[in-house]
Amino acid sequence: MATTESVRSSTDMSDDFVVYVNGKKFTDKHVDPETTLLNYIRRKLRLTGSKLSCGEGGCGACTVMLSKYDHVDKKISHYAINACYTPVCSVHGMAITTVEGVGSTKTKLHPVQERLAKAHGLQCGFCSPGMVMSMYTLLRNNADPTISDIEKCLKGNLCRCTGYRSILDGFKTFAQNGCCGYLSVCNADQHNETRLNLSVDLKDCEPYDPSQELIFPPALQTKNWFQTQTVRFVGESVDWIRPTTLKELLKLKTGLPTAKLVVGNAEVGFEPRPKNIKTTLISATHVPELNQIDITDSGITFGSSVTMSRMYDVLKRRVDELPSYKTKIYRSLMEMLEMIGDQQLRNVAGIGSHIMSASPLSDINPMLMAADVTLIVASHKDGERTINMDNTFFTGPRSTCLKEDELLISLTIRFSTKDEYFSGYKVNNQVHRRDRDVAMISAGMNVCFEDNSDVIRILTLCFAGTGPTVVMATDMMEHIQGRKWDECLLRDVQRMLVEKLEMSKEGGFVEYRKNLLQSFFFQFYLNVQNELSQQLPGIVFPIPLSYQTTLNSMELPANSSTQVFQGVPCEQSDDDPVGRPVMNESSLHLTTGQALFLDDIKPEQDELHFALVISKQAHAKILSIDTSEAISQDGVHSFVGAVDVPGNNRWSLINPDNLEEAIFATEEVLCVGQIIGGIVADTPQLARKAANLVKVEYGEVEHILTIEEAICKESYMQPFRHIEEGDVNAEFEKSDFVVEGEVRVGGQYHYYMENQCCIAQPNECNEMLMTVSTQNLFGVQMHVADALGIPAHKVTCKIRRVGGAFGGKDTTTSTNLAMACAVAANKTGKPVRLVLGRDTDMQCTGMRHPFLLKFKVGFNKDGMLRALESELFVNAGYTCNLSVIIVDVMMHQLHNAYKIPVYSMTGKACRTNVQSNTIMRAAGTVQPMAGIETIMDLVAAKCGISPEKVRAMNLYKVGDSDNFYQELPDVINLKRCWNECLLKSDFDSRRETIDHFNRTNRWKKRGLAIVPIQRMTGIIGIVANQGAALVHIYLDGSVLLTHGGIEMGQGLHTKTIQIASRVLRIPSERIHINETSTDKVPNATSTGGSAGTDLFGTAIKFACETIMKRLEPFMLGNPEGSWEDWVHAAYSHRVSLSATGFYKFPGDIGFNWEDHRASRLQYHFMYGAGCCEVEIDCLTGEHQMRRVDIVMDIGRSLNPALDIGQIEGGFIQGYGLFIMEELRYSQKGELLTRGPGMYRIPWISDIPRQFNVHLLEGSTCPGGIYSAKAIGEPPCLLGVSALVAIRDAISSARSDVGLHGNFYLNCPATAARIRLACSDDFPKTSKEVADDYFVRA
Repeated sequence: MATTESVRSSTDMSDDFVVYVNGKKFTDKHVDPETTLLNYIRRKLRLTGSKLSCGEGGCGACTVMLSKYDHVDKKISHYAINACYTPVCSVHGMAITTVEGVGSTKTKLHPVQERLAKAHGLQCGFCSPGMVMSMYTLLRNNADPTISDIEKCLKGNLCRCTGYRSILDGFKTFAQNGCCGYLSVCNADQHNETRLNLSVDLKDCEPYDPSQELIFPPALQTKNWFQTQTVRFVGESVDWIRPTTLKELLKLKTGLPTAKLVVGNAEVGFEPRPKNIKTTLISATHVPELNQIDITDSGITFGSSVTMSRMYDVLKRRVDELPSYKTKIYRSLMEMLEMIGDQQLRNVAGIGSHIMSASPLSDINPMLMAADVTLIVASHKDGERTINMDNTFFTGPRSTCLKEDELLISLTIRFSTKDEYFSGYKVNNQVHRRDRDVAMISAGMNVCFEDNSDVIRILTLCFAGTGPTVVMATDMMEHIQGRKWDECLLRDVQRMLVEKLEMSKEGGFVEYRKNLLQSFFFQFYLNVQNELSQQLPGIVFPIPLSYQTTLNSMELPANSSTQVFQGVPCEQSDDDPVGRPVMNESSLHLTTGQALFLDDIKPEQDELHFALVISKQAHAKILSIDTSEAISQDGVHSFVGAVDVPGNNRWSLINPDNLEEAIFATEEVLCVGQIIGGIVADTPQLARKAANLVKVEYGEVEHILTIEEAICKESYMQPFRHIEEGDVNAEFEKSDFVVEGEVRVGGQYHYYMENQCCIAQPNECNEMLMTVSTQNLFGVQMHVADALGIPAHKVTCKIRRVGGAFGGKDTTTSTNLAMACAVAANKTGKPVRLVLGRDTDMQCTGMRHPFLLKFKVGFNKDGMLRALESELFVNAGYTCNLSVIIVDVMMHQLHNAYKIPVYSMTGKACRTNVQSNTIMRAAGTVQPMAGIETIMDLVAAKCGISPEKVRAMNLYKVGDSDNFYQELPDVINLKRCWNECLLKSDFDSRRETIDHFNRTNRWKKRGLAIVPIQRMTGIIGIVANQGAALVHIYLDGSVLLTHGGIEMGQGLHTKTIQIASRVLRIPSERIHINETSTDKVPNATSTGGSAGTDLFGTAIKFACETIMKRLEPFMLGNPEGSWEDWVHAAYSHRVSLSATGFYKFPGDIGFNWEDHRASRLQYHFMYGAGCCEVEIDCLTGEHQMRRVDIVMDIGRSLNPALDIGQIEGGFIQGYGLFIMEELRYSQKGELLTRGPGMYRIPWISDIPRQFNVHLLEGSTCPGGIYSAKAIGEPPCLLGVSALVAIRDAISSARSDVGLHGNFYLNCPATAARIRLACSDDFPKTSKEVADDYFVRA
């Protein structure tokens, strides 16, 4: 080990790095300090269960368990941490457990892994190892957790597929008084068919035994030299030093004044490194004085390296022990700590690092300032001094009053006093972590009164998010000192907050942020008023009863769920899995990390890595590309661009006559993120570093970003679409009411957990083997062949599984990336791997189309619709892609489930300079739901009729055809779903309860809504409606399936195994499914549109039926024989045991714009209804879904567990579009909302507290395989029920201030939009501030 002197004098020496992983010791003499823990365990140790997804600690896919021994307290501690931003050097001398160390199918499953799988708590499975590790770590610390503990431990883990309910249900089986865990059987229905709940049956699971866990390495427990010896790790661009005494640390800081101090790396990990300058990082985690906690008679002193999790635990113990009046500050700090980041972040982030980051967005610094915290700082030269954390502490952006050589040693948080009131505020669950988007407000407020009075002695108001630093409103504080705590004070402070406190335009949301300032103080005022009224009765009046709910967080029901489906007929064989809730075929391998995704594949020898050079301009001419500095780096092989394409650089996704796309831009770029070229290098880190060194000179050209700009400049793509029925103007004349309006829906990023990635491997004879995470291997094959100038038979494309897709990997992006990667491999002659980081992925990938609807609707006073005139627009981006088809689909879906007799519809795709937007789950059918349901609410409000009555009276009825003249043979199921949803949700009774709640509460409101859906299923386009499969039977009787479909979490492989099992009449355990590959099944259509099972499942069925016909003579000849006997007999008689299957959907699927009545648009129609109850906070705009009930008609389910998972996941994804997922761009076209730190998808806290799903009983589908309907996409549409429920709640809030009638709520209905729509009577500022920091495309 290095001594203090050697650390300072020997710059070339590096100590041995030691870490225990899954109980095994690893020693590394040349560890790179720039390497993250995740990269180390994946690349160096080849433990690929932990996944890289976001790279910024925001999704939890990389979660591992860190264990260390405290030699003072003699205690082993376990922490869940994000490995993607944890420097590997920071875990020197500690133990790491990855998912591989928890359990395996080869040894023994851990109960956490087993129960997650058996609860059907995964789909694509990419996030599952992270989920397992978060839950596993909780159990290592607490073998008997509460349900609340379990929810909290999962808040740092994102899942895009499941909707979280099934994950939570699986893990709730470990909870105190939680889910009983046993299969519950409902009463038999009138047809004697059993309806089952999907709970985990603990009788089939291993009990959890904490004594059987992996032991902590004894060497780390018996010796403390890792904690007491200073170490240094030397890298090419970063040095890492970990001192173990304060004296050493202060000397280092003096000798290396530019060195960065790190504890959790949550900030430093994302700071750009200066070019060609070596960075020194000093870890302060092992200095005893900085980890010390002292409890005195006046307060608690925390060392600056104390983590937020440890700080929370200490505060909690004091809150439990002390009188409540002394812990007001502590209780508020605990509440705020729970809202900072997630558990993984709080487990490593030091409180001192948070303070010294001087972040203008800090959640906790305003509270520490308001609490008058004292700090001890020190330097080697001047020793210690004490300072206050007051208005002089933060001196500017990211700067404090500390001297260059000073360090923060500790902070002391005092006890509160009896005459003191303290609170902290922020908008919970808002994700705006990066400084480039200073957007949200947090506050710390403290007031002290004169003895036994309501006269203010001192009021402290501190805010973050208003500008470049955290501020203390000293001018206001002085102005109100000595005043009484009354409504006059309230109004004056609210007025001063919006008039005198300067609000930066940086980050946008200016009006919302000002509203939050007023709202936070209003909440503080009410809380203090409530306390004072109890202590000073007669002097201070109590707050109104209708304000009482403002004092507390939203009251949430207990978390519960029900999943009801129709059981299989009693005569069905036990070996027949069709219709049963069968577990995903890869579940156990996914929960153990054994299932391989593309970037888990072991690198080939001499494999290189490819990083993209992308446009930084929205529209510009490329004047020059300078690659000299980039390719001069050691380990960089070449720059790859358009000149390196041996075939065609130009291409098109669907139209060979209009080659709009380019693999690499040449003369012009048309959006930020367009690919210009790329760097090939030895490592992914070096490739990305070199790509950033490529200099592109641009000549900027005028650009268009939004639909409104495109309309103004008439920037459209052809053709326009138009359809009409009847004379709308004549019908408007006959209508009692005619109303016009607009509805806007923003775009949505697919947010698959596995980023876009591919591997290109050149082989002999000019062949190219492509492994691609895509939904469309055939498309990739054809375009790669075209790019390389070779026949398609020399390109083989394959993939075993895809980590989520949702349409985002069936687009130009995945194909273009594969082509670029193939060109790079062709140029270098070596295998090349391309894996996008989340940041780049979001810039390069087209998204769901932003949507604008302009409408004019005529209707009768009883609510019956008469006519609709509509014009819809989409933001197509810079190329057409599939935008015109999306417009077609939107025009069909616009009427949803409602009969509108007379209509005129026009659709246009706008050409802009954003990425080419594309298909996403339920493509083209989700956005119009916001339009038509807004119209239905408008009609109800205008007529004074309940919205559910207006919806019910306008539903399609038996005998109707839809607005594209499609017959609706089973439309009776629409009304059945509607009526059953009303009944199951207890709608009428809850409507009364909610109305009463809203009458008696001013600032919390609840909303209730029920919405029907009708949606076609099928893929538009004749060619796309075909599927093929290949089935082999081997002599031992085992069966191998291969088909052209892609498994991406929807359960396609599982369902095809079930189908094969039924046809072949053998247990599904004897059937295996292989990777999808173009050399096994050629010319396979893309997997999407909820058509995978219909196409490929039927192809499997046909192939198996072919084989069974061949086996039939041998089965008849030996009826008592076994499956193996029949297989052997067939083989002996030289009968082929291999068969292909091919299926095409009968008829032509597609729009006929020459003859609308000749269009055939669907395999069948899906029907459903959803009822959603929400509660909103009118002061902040926050909301919570209290309950959701869904009834879906899916025919006879092939696998109820998978189908219900699709319903829940689809609903939550639709909810994300309508409510929270917002894409924001700079004025120059750069996407600002990149990564989970800026782009928020739903997480476990957002799901309905009660989530009930019912599959419609007695439904069949003659055209579906085994009477099943497709289910992957339609549930997304039901997410609109949350939007409608929020509108209902807002309406109540508006009526309280005299605003009645209709209003518009654009999507997503974020907290900002909800808050501003609610309105209030707070003082307003007369000064208008332009809020033009960003645009919504």
